[in-house]
Parts: sequence; structure tokens; C-alpha cells
Amino acid sequence: MTLHKVLKYLAIVIGIIGLVLLARVVITGDEAIENSADLQSSVLVPIMYLSYFVILAVLVLVGISVVKDLINGDIKKTLLSIGVFAVIILAGYLLANGVETEMNNGEMLSANASQWVGAGLIVFYILAAVAIGAMVFSGVKKLAK
Repeated sequence: MTLHKVLKYLAIVIGIIGLVLLARVVITGDEAIENSADLQSSVLVPIMYLSYFVILAVLVLVGISVVKDLINGDIKKTLLSIGVFAVIILAGYLLANGVETEMNNGEMLSANASQWVGAGLIVFYILAAVAIGAMVFSGVKKLAK
């Protein structure tokens, strides 16, 4: 049996288990689950463990796929891309301002955390500009042909 068939049957089994667990939640009802800690643990915990299993399986398969493609592919381009991404993150962090800020719930956001939030926004803007620029460049290049 090929790996594809095994994974297909595994996905079907996980889907059926998920449907059974969802049916248990629906049959039990929202109010009963909210009011009883025993029902919460017996009805919701299995769904949480199934979710953890699925997330772990996906992460492992993605990790294996990435390593396999790195071994078979061009590692120089991959390392260059990772380096460029790291430089963009560093530039975003250096351009961001860190100011201690009071949040809505009364807690204080540290200056370092504020700087990381700003860095995330700046990195997003840089990557969005690069993506838009690539789309425009590609469109102009196709029109030129």
C-alpha cells in the first residue's frame, strides 16, 4: 500500500473520530458543558487531544517535506532567502520605536514588546510592498511581450 493511500485512510479515520466527538458536544449542549467541569473534561478534552495530534502530525510532515526538499534542492538559494528575510526582520526591529504603553486592561506593555510589535508591522509593510511590486513587475513584463 502506498503512502498516499495510508494517509488518505488515516485522514478518513481522523475525520470520523472528529465527527463523533463533535456530535457528543452538540448532543450534550452548550449550557450543560459550561455549567459542569466534569462534562467539560469528558467532552472537550478528547477533541483537544485530537487537535493536538493533527497539529503535531502536520508539523512533522511539513518538517520532513522541508528537509527532503532542502536535501534535493538548491540549498544556496534557500539560505540566501532565509538571510534576506532575517535582514528584513532586523531592519524592521531597528526602525521600530519601543515605548512603554498602558494597555486597555490596565497592564503595561514593555518597551521591548512594543518595539517587537512595531517591527512586525514594519516587516509586514516591507513584505507587502515587495509582493505588490513583484506583481506589478510581472504584469508589466507580460504586457511588454
